[in-house]
Parts: sequence; C-alpha cells; structure tokens
Amino acid sequence: MNDEAHVPAEQPGSQAPARFPRPHGDGRRPQGDRGAPQPRPQEAVRLTSQEIGKLTRRAEFLAANGGFRAPTPGFVLLVSKRTDSDPAMRLGLTVSKKVGNSVVRNRMKRRFRELARLVLPEAGIAGADHVLIGRQSGIERDFAQLADDLRRALARAAK
Repeated sequence: MNDEAHVPAEQPGSQAPARFPRPHGDGRRPQGDRGAPQPRPQEAVRLTSQEIGKLTRRAEFLAANGGFRAPTPGFVLLVSKRTDSDPAMRLGLTVSKKVGNSVVRNRMKRRFRELARLVLPEAGIAGADHVLIGRQSGIERDFAQLADDLRRALARAAK
C-alpha cells in the first residue's frame, strides 16, 4: 500500500469571516453629520489694556540697533524711541543660530514673548521699539531672573 494519505483537491472554507459588517455601518463613528460646531472666540482675549505691536521689517530692527543697548546675562535689550506720535510699544525678537537649533531658538522666543507680555505694559517705554536679542546663557536662565533682568534694563533705558 501507499503511505500517503488521501488529500482532497477542494479545501474547506474558513469557519467565519474575519469581520462581520454591522447592519448600519460602523456604529463607533458618525458617518455623515459630525455634529454642531462648537462656539469659538472671534478675537484674541488680551489681559492687558496696552497693545504691543510687532517689528516685522529688517529696517525697523536696524533702526532699533541705533538706540539704547542694555546687555544682560540672558539677552540684549535694544530700545529706540520712534519719531512718529504713536504711543504704542513695539517688540522685536531675534535669536540667532549660534544660540542653538530651531527647537531651542523657538523655545527662547516663546519665553521672550511671555516676558514681554508680563513686563512691557508696566515697565516699557511708550512710543518706543523694544528688541530682545537672545544669548546662549538665556536658555537655562530662570524665568524670574529673566523678568528681573528685563525690568532693570528697561529702568536703565528710561533714564
């Protein structure tokens, strides 16, 4: 006799399909309507009454470079009084590639924006451009120390 077992040519199908379709689609997610949109604020809410503008053009940064300079351990503050009659303060931020990679530079700029939001309304000079230039030692410097440095530098610039 032959030691080989008889193998039928037709293979049996699987027991059950791998996934049963639901009768009305997948009940875990809405199919069509995503629901009513949630209300969102239409404009940014400001905590301070004084508006702080933004320096955007290179010429504005160069003009601020000709004004008062106050070096601190974490940054250099440049203050330049404008000739126009606009009493609004403006802020410019600069952090070069010498300070670190993009993650470090963006982190420093976020810290500087928060510093300006907290300190400039109370100690800033009206009608002036303020430029913060980041330094390498400003990365690890404590936020409270940076705020004190900015207040002292603004007091020197106001004299």
